[in-house]
Amino acid sequence: MADAVASPVCINDTLTDDELRSILARLECDKDKEVFGLVCKRWLHLQSTERKKLSARAGSHMLSRMAARFTRVLELDLSQSVSRSFYPGVTDSDLAVIAEGFKCLKVLKLQNCKAITDRGLALIGSGLSSLQSLDASYCRKLSDKGLSAVAEGCHDLRSLHLAGCRFVTDGLLLALSRNCKNLIELGLQGCTNVTDSGLADLVDGCQQICYLDINKCSNVGDIGISKVAEACSSSLKTLKLLDCYKVGDESIFSLSKFCKNLETLIIGGCRDVSDESIKSLAAACKNSLKNLRMDWCLNISDSSLRCILTQCKHLEALDIGCCEEITDAAFEDLGNGEFEFGLKVLKVSNCPKITVSGIGTLLNQCNSLEYLDVRSCPHVTKVGCDEAGLTFPEYCKVNFTGSLSEPDVLV
Repeated sequence: MADAVASPVCINDTLTDDELRSILARLECDKDKEVFGLVCKRWLHLQSTERKKLSARAGSHMLSRMAARFTRVLELDLSQSVSRSFYPGVTDSDLAVIAEGFKCLKVLKLQNCKAITDRGLALIGSGLSSLQSLDASYCRKLSDKGLSAVAEGCHDLRSLHLAGCRFVTDGLLLALSRNCKNLIELGLQGCTNVTDSGLADLVDGCQQICYLDINKCSNVGDIGISKVAEACSSSLKTLKLLDCYKVGDESIFSLSKFCKNLETLIIGGCRDVSDESIKSLAAACKNSLKNLRMDWCLNISDSSLRCILTQCKHLEALDIGCCEEITDAAFEDLGNGEFEFGLKVLKVSNCPKITVSGIGTLLNQCNSLEYLDVRSCPHVTKVGCDEAGLTFPEYCKVNFTGSLSEPDVLV
C-alpha cells in the first residue's frame, strides 16, 4: 500500500510570534525586512512592531497612523534639510502626537524644525519620560522654558544638542544639573547667552560629560572651562571652544592638570593661548589626544608644535592654520624614528613661513597623510612641490587652492 501523502503544513500554524521575531532579527538588510512584511498581515504586523527607527515628514494624521502601527519605535527623526525645508514643517501639534503616541521613544531628532515652540517641547517633557537623546539644533524659537520642561520630565536624558538656539541661557544649564545627572553629551554651539556661571552650575550636577561643544559661546572664559575640567576630569574626551576669545592659558593648564583622557580639543580663534600651556597639554595628554585644532592661535610657535608632534603619538588631525610664527623647523627631526606618525589630516593654510622644504621634511617622516591643506601658503604651490620632486602618500588629497572638500573631523 502506497504511503499516505503528508498533509501540507502552514508555516503560520507552526511558528510562534517569538520564533518569527527571531527570524526577522537575523535579517541584516532593510530591504529583506521589508519583504518579510509582505508575506501576510501577521508578518506585516510583526515587522511593524519590531521597527526601531523611523524617519518621517510632518503631519499629525500621518504621525498618528505611524504611532499605531510602529508601537516599539525607539528613534524618530523629523529633521528638516536646510536647503529643502517645507513650510510650516514640524509643528507643536506634531509634537503633541509624538508625546502621546510614541511612549517608548529614546531618541528624537528635530534639527531645523523652525516652527516648534516651547509649548511643543513641554509636551515632549511631560509625555516621553524615557527620552535619552534630543537634537533640537537650529530650532530658533526654543528657550529655557520649553527645554527646562524636557530636563524636568526626562531624567535619563544623556544627549542634548541645541546648536543655534540663541535664546538658551544659564537657566537651562541649572535645570540640567538638577534633573539630568546622566548627561554625557551637550552641544551649545552659538548659544551666546551661556556664561561661566552656567557652566559651573551644569557640572555641579552633571559630572559624567564626555562631549561638550560650546563653539562660538563668546561669553565663556577660563573660569567656566576650569570648572568643567575639574568636575568632569575622568570623563571629558571632546571639548570644542572655537572662537571663545575669552579662553586662554588658564583653561589649557586646567585641562592638562585634570583631563588626561582628552581626545579632541578645538581652540581655534582662542588668541590668548600660548606655547607654555600647549606644551603642558602635550605632556599631559600624550597618550590620548587625537584631534587638535588651534588655527588663529597667534602666539603658538615651533616649540609647542614640536611638543605636540613628538609627544602625542596618537595624533590623527591637526589644524595650525594662520599660526604665522610656525616655520619649517617645527617639522625637523621629529621622533628620530622612535615611533611612526599616524597623522592623517594636517591643515597649515595661511602659514607664510612654511615652505616646500618643510612639507618635504614632514612627508619623509609621515606616510599616513590623507588630507593636506596648504592654501594661501605663499611658498607652497603645486608647481613648487612638483619641481622639488615631493611624493605624497597614494591616497593623500592636497588642497592647494580650496577646490577640495574638507574633512569635518576638526569642525
